[in-house]
Amino acid sequence: MEAQENWINKLERLQDQAFKDLQQAHKETELQNWHVTYLGRSSELMGIFSHIPQAPKEQRPLIGQKANLVKQALESQYSTRLEALKQETLEHSLKSEKLDITLPGRKATRGRLHIATQILREIYRIFAEMGFQIYLSPEVETDAYNFELLNIPAYHPARDLWDTFYTTTPGVIMRTHTSPGQIRAMREFAPNPVRVVLPGMVYRYEQMDASHEIQFNQLELLAVGENITFGDLRGTLEDFAHRMYGEDVQTRMRPSYFPFTEPSAEMDVQCIVCGGEGCPVCSGTGWLEILGCGMVHPVVLKNGGYDPKIFSGFAAGLGPERIAMLRYHIEDIRYFWSNDVRFLEQF
Repeated sequence: MEAQENWINKLERLQDQAFKDLQQAHKETELQNWHVTYLGRSSELMGIFSHIPQAPKEQRPLIGQKANLVKQALESQYSTRLEALKQETLEHSLKSEKLDITLPGRKATRGRLHIATQILREIYRIFAEMGFQIYLSPEVETDAYNFELLNIPAYHPARDLWDTFYTTTPGVIMRTHTSPGQIRAMREFAPNPVRVVLPGMVYRYEQMDASHEIQFNQLELLAVGENITFGDLRGTLEDFAHRMYGEDVQTRMRPSYFPFTEPSAEMDVQCIVCGGEGCPVCSGTGWLEILGCGMVHPVVLKNGGYDPKIFSGFAAGLGPERIAMLRYHIEDIRYFWSNDVRFLEQF
């Protein structure tokens, strides 16, 4: 009996001392220290629980019951005190941290046109001044319009120039260039002269790097009429480059090959990012290709509804993102579609 009274008295003294110390806790950190002292794994109370098996067998239930009551009382008081401290902290914050409702609020963030949209509109404006009109064509195309009617029959080696996304529907693909729009525009306007720009997104299964993407904007240029020459093509493109980049811009045209134009060429602009010294954007060459071009192939003219003996024409495929990279010194084409607000807010 005496041993039992010693255990009970010890628990009561422990509870009284815990309650006194709890009232002295005025901060959450002090309350946490109290919890460790009286309810933690190494606390005196937990030590009593671990020593109950050493008490006489007939006294263990009473000692265990008393220890549980003390533990419940301490936990209850702890919870009450913790809630009271949180309320005190909140009230102090409300009194000391006043809100001045007369101050102006944060200015709402406003959207703006994407840089790709801005550069496309600038290109539209330049070519509109030259007498071209916009003609829209579908992004999901048939194999016939994307290849065959452009003088690229099935199994033609030139098909390897375009890494194509095929759909599950036979003969339906994601267009690899805007050139299919040439056939659609010619068939709509023939036999009248036509002068159009055909903008839109194109898709190619390519390895992405600083100057290549799997999806990007392209803009097709097409002019068909009588007595149109390669000189008209070159003059049009050089005029465009000067309007876009300034009169001092350096350009060059190189012979090239496209199945739907003959002769064919590529037009480069001296890299404005590095000033022609070489950088990742221009692959160290000092020049960046902005378009491919050439005189419309007689077969393509015929497929579009024109007599190649009477009519001639030129076509060009421009890369708006590359044009923007040169104009605004953008070093990586992947920035256009990364949706990084820090990049987009610059334009």
